[in-house]
Amino acid sequence: MIRHLVAFVALAFLSACAVTNTATFSGEFEPPPANSRVLVMTPNVQLHVLTAAGMPEPREDWSIAGRDNLAATVATFVQTEAHTPSALDPSTAMEGRVGQIIRLHDAVGESLVSRGFLPTQRDRFEWTLGEGVRELGAAHNADYALFIGAYGTYASAGRVAMMVGMSLLGVGIPLGNQVAYASLVDLRTGNIIWFNTVVAAPNQDMRDPDGAAALTESLMKDAPL
Repeated sequence: MIRHLVAFVALAFLSACAVTNTATFSGEFEPPPANSRVLVMTPNVQLHVLTAAGMPEPREDWSIAGRDNLAATVATFVQTEAHTPSALDPSTAMEGRVGQIIRLHDAVGESLVSRGFLPTQRDRFEWTLGEGVRELGAAHNADYALFIGAYGTYASAGRVAMMVGMSLLGVGIPLGNQVAYASLVDLRTGNIIWFNTVVAAPNQDMRDPDGAAALTESLMKDAPL
């Protein structure tokens, strides 16, 4: 998925604010009524440290912190919108039909992240996972499912030092970036009724609870909840 983000991430360098790319289902749909049951999937978070040489190395501790912080802040958001959240860790539900649905969403998610740069997808947004998602809703007593994911890199101290040194020579090098996405799926129709991708701003470090809260605010902005 990361290879699809290059053009989108480049926009982040033009502003100190989060850069978002939101889409809402272009067909007919009804926003979730009050007190809807929303299944919040445990966020899939993969964070890396960017070494002095520019190589990304996985940081499990960062990924776990980002996952837990986003899970908490997203659940809080759902509650503040007068809905009832429940949690599901996809890693525990990969068997059978439910697992197939989760894998299907992962595949569709890659297309959704890149859709903003495909001319044929700019005038409409009508993606679906099919009516088979009703099984997911029935299995977990939910009306909607909210999928969250995040990827990114943070610069190491050595990378920052190299940036300072290279800047004296008039050469700029990237210090890393973080991207998060969210999609809201109607578990009665299978339609993905809303999707958003965000390039995090400097104050939206998901490894920190406050940063995760700020990132969630941008990520869930204009969500039809």
